[in-house]
Amino acid sequence: MYVTDVKLYNKNYPTDSYYPFNIPVLRATSRLKFRTPIVFFVGENGSGKSTLLEAITKKCGVQSWDKPKRHIAHNNPYEGRLADFIEVAWANGYVPGSLFKAETFYELADFLDDVAMCDPGRLQYHGGKIFNTLSHGEGMLSYFNGRYHLKGLYFLDEPEAALSPTSQLKFLDLLQRLDASGHAQFIVATHSPILLAYPNAQIFSFDGDRIEEVSYEETTHYKVYKQFFAEHSIVKSTS
Repeated sequence: MYVTDVKLYNKNYPTDSYYPFNIPVLRATSRLKFRTPIVFFVGENGSGKSTLLEAITKKCGVQSWDKPKRHIAHNNPYEGRLADFIEVAWANGYVPGSLFKAETFYELADFLDDVAMCDPGRLQYHGGKIFNTLSHGEGMLSYFNGRYHLKGLYFLDEPEAALSPTSQLKFLDLLQRLDASGHAQFIVATHSPILLAYPNAQIFSFDGDRIEEVSYEETTHYKVYKQFFAEHSIVKSTS
């Protein structure tokens, strides 16, 4: 465990009209305490889970790989300021880390491939293969297998985006190995009920009035999938 506590100074937010300070759960929640090295943020689109994940990432000094936003619709002076109103507590001092975002992995993979062409030794840190010779999902798993064996604090935003169910199970196996090694902490925003099933993980739901720790079976995602499969099996059995 590296980061143990996150405080949100929501009483000091500079506005309640603009993103991200107008997100209800971020206005109603003042603290998250992390008890396990595997933590999941779960919630509907727009609930604030990715927003908080990126703010914690920034506060921890981890750089994100992002394309510049040039459209006038992104002209929001408050957009990147949530990190200014949160505090993180470290267990035993700072460790380096990284942020993985499924939406920008294409561009990151291209950059890492270009670097590897000039310095082939860099491949060992990214799975040992040129990403553009792999499918998107295979490239992601290769990146995970190479990168996360280094000591660090790892943030992931919807890593399941290009992973099949089988690949998600492979990622769970990787998490278990890394969890057992004790050298890595993961904070993951996800919609995947497969990833959320990781044993003994801490799950924070963004679907209520405030961010709350919940069990796997209490997540909306689990309930939706359970209902779907129940109804589907009834339809199949009566057809």
